[in-house]
Amino acid sequence: MFELNRRHLLAGALSAAAVTMVGCSGSDGDSEGPKAGDKVPTSGELSVWCWDPAFNVYAMKEAAKIYQKTSPEVKVDVKETPWDDIQTKVTTLAQSKKGDQLPDILLVQNNAFQKNVINYPELFADLSDSGVAFDEFGESVVGYSKIDGKNYGVPFDNGTAINALRTDLLEKVGLKVSDFTDITWDDYLTMGKDVKAKTGKPLLSAQSGQSDMLMMMLQSAGASLFGDDEKANIANNETLKVVMKYYGELMKSGVLVELNSWDQYIGSFVNSNVAGTINGVWILGSVQTAKDQAGKWEITNVPKLVGVDGATNYTANGGSSWAVSAKGDTALAADLLKKTFAGSTELYDTILPKSGALANWSPAGKSEVYKKPQPFFNNQPIYSKVVEFAGKVPSNKTGAYYYEARDAVAAAMVKVLKGTKIDEALAEAQKNVEFAMK
Repeated sequence: MFELNRRHLLAGALSAAAVTMVGCSGSDGDSEGPKAGDKVPTSGELSVWCWDPAFNVYAMKEAAKIYQKTSPEVKVDVKETPWDDIQTKVTTLAQSKKGDQLPDILLVQNNAFQKNVINYPELFADLSDSGVAFDEFGESVVGYSKIDGKNYGVPFDNGTAINALRTDLLEKVGLKVSDFTDITWDDYLTMGKDVKAKTGKPLLSAQSGQSDMLMMMLQSAGASLFGDDEKANIANNETLKVVMKYYGELMKSGVLVELNSWDQYIGSFVNSNVAGTINGVWILGSVQTAKDQAGKWEITNVPKLVGVDGATNYTANGGSSWAVSAKGDTALAADLLKKTFAGSTELYDTILPKSGALANWSPAGKSEVYKKPQPFFNNQPIYSKVVEFAGKVPSNKTGAYYYEARDAVAAAMVKVLKGTKIDEALAEAQKNVEFAMK
């Protein structure tokens, strides 16, 4: 269920050596996309690439069924294709100028979307004027697939972050989940120390050497690792310095514990070794594997940074969006996406119970299915709550070298925890990223 999305996030982008710079892909420039007034074919066949049979493939097949109610002569061929294979094929076909071999629709990781469009603009259709109501999605999730003011993706898989907490452990300290709502990281540290002192359990865990928590904290203030000029913004990034300061304080206080592997991280809350977790909403699939903890979890929003302009209690980690190939039937492909993933409450009501696929499309959060109380989470209507959170997540800039930058920041954090000054560690990270960009 949701845990599968972690693999989507970590499948990653190509290494710096494999990243093709803009103009090196044989690009003929941006491709014109479909227009809302275009005549949409009443018959035809659309090809789709996406990964995970129980999640994305299932969702697209259900979308096809809904679309075929009004367009019965349109067939949709969904081919299961792992994300790393999609990324490799996009690169190979772009470099060999065989973009016509791409499917009509393909799923792209949010954090890799800008990289692909920037490097291979001739492969992706501009959907800005396709009739998709992008204002019905949160600004941040639209921003992942927006380049130079143009929309290239229809958001699907929700990566909105949640702060999930064990109510029974908090009760031992006289706390409730409401005490953790709309708070700062200073508040979180104070209460976390109390929880640790009285229960012996940290509030939070993370995988050592990874940057997920750092990136979530950074995005919560609308900050990025790159500027509008596409240059790395690491060494002099004041928000990032605040993020690293708080992360260090969380570690030093014992409120956060680092673990060596992903499995150990999952085990930390499944086995009741910590009192909570902060991550993309997909993590709740793993939380729910602990059947003995049913009714003992609730969710709320995340803490916000102190003394930072634009700081909020909302962020994200992961997710994916649908892209339309510029070489395919763009009008038909855009119409399917517009009427399903960007226009059908029925679709989201259908796929949520079976797959856990959670909408970014805001109208879906108002349905009775999304408002339904969830017994595992103490009868909270968590799905409508997460869609509400999604609309408040600040946008950030990923660019073509996002993965190189986040890895460099993760390495810098490791050095800081060992005693290196934050400014020194970030200056080195800046140089490493600039070297990769050359």
